[in-house]
Amino acid sequence: MNSAQRSHGGVDAANESIKRTKILLLGTRRSGKTSILQVLFKDLPAKQTFYLEPTMRVTRHAFDTIIPLEIWDCPGNVTADTLGSPLSDFSTVIFVIDIRDFYQQPVAKLVEFVVAAFQANQTVDFEVFVHKAEKLQEDDKYENFRQVHERVIDRLADDWPEFEQVPLNFHLTSVYDHTLQDAFSRVVHKVIDSLPYLEGLLNVFCSNTSCPKAFLFDIRSKLYIATDASPVDQATHNLCCDYLQMLNSFGPLYKSNATSNPRTAIFSPTQAISPDEPSSTPTISSSSSLPSSPPKPIVFPSAAASLTPSQPGTTLTYHLITPHLALLALLPTTVYEMRRGLVEWNVVWFREGVREIWDVEKQRSVADSITT
Repeated sequence: MNSAQRSHGGVDAANESIKRTKILLLGTRRSGKTSILQVLFKDLPAKQTFYLEPTMRVTRHAFDTIIPLEIWDCPGNVTADTLGSPLSDFSTVIFVIDIRDFYQQPVAKLVEFVVAAFQANQTVDFEVFVHKAEKLQEDDKYENFRQVHERVIDRLADDWPEFEQVPLNFHLTSVYDHTLQDAFSRVVHKVIDSLPYLEGLLNVFCSNTSCPKAFLFDIRSKLYIATDASPVDQATHNLCCDYLQMLNSFGPLYKSNATSNPRTAIFSPTQAISPDEPSSTPTISSSSSLPSSPPKPIVFPSAAASLTPSQPGTTLTYHLITPHLALLALLPTTVYEMRRGLVEWNVVWFREGVREIWDVEKQRSVADSITT
């Protein structure tokens, strides 16, 4: 297929040496599909999405996190026959509906793809983003969301009663707040086979450090790849996203002196050292009589911010886990100040666990690409 390819995190999307889990992004014209991808993966300010051109052809976007993903952005007039790839190739289908749109056309198109997708693959996850929620008042927003949900279910029951019980997940989203990150995070969770192991590591971390809530975030997109077993509070999630955005904005102004391991040494929370980049540290020839100095310990960037000045307060902490993933955790200030060594020790073990899972998933993706 000759569609353009773009990448996230500096990964070449044209590299076919790994097998990517595919996510299909559908919707009517001007529903906000491209805006979603640009805001999430290209750091486009929400106010500039108004100037984006409509998508004219299928475009593939590579997104690498714990597993490699490939997101297909489709024009509004695409059909199952003109898609260029069978629907059975996709693990997840996301359909975007403008919350202000006349519902008849998008609902009919949605039902058409629901039927086609489940006929091709009964295990596919189908997600509906009721988008551009910022355009309506609070009461109208939830009323329109309810109407979209009811009309889709009624249309399925009337036209395709055998698909009436198909599981559809509806999300209210907007590029002007963090509801988009929350909804897309929940979509990504369903395609990560190792998610229970990541959640288990977070549960152990929270138990050992008296942490009420912890997230494993993708740094650039601000999607949380996993979280612990406690419910996700919207205010806490928004706080973590804002803190990560602040670090992304100011992180490039600083750099670490760690050059021991190009795979793990980090300049900033958003920039990893390339394995091909020459080190600025002078090297000593093996024939030199001078003793070689021991390697410097690897430095992983971390940060913390106190949320409440009073005691006992809460501290939000940031620890880099991989070049693209970070642990954000809420800790009691007393625990962070008096038992910081214990917290750091648990972070080290959490990092080791995540990196092992990361390596296994990468090896499996390469092996799957060879077998297919």
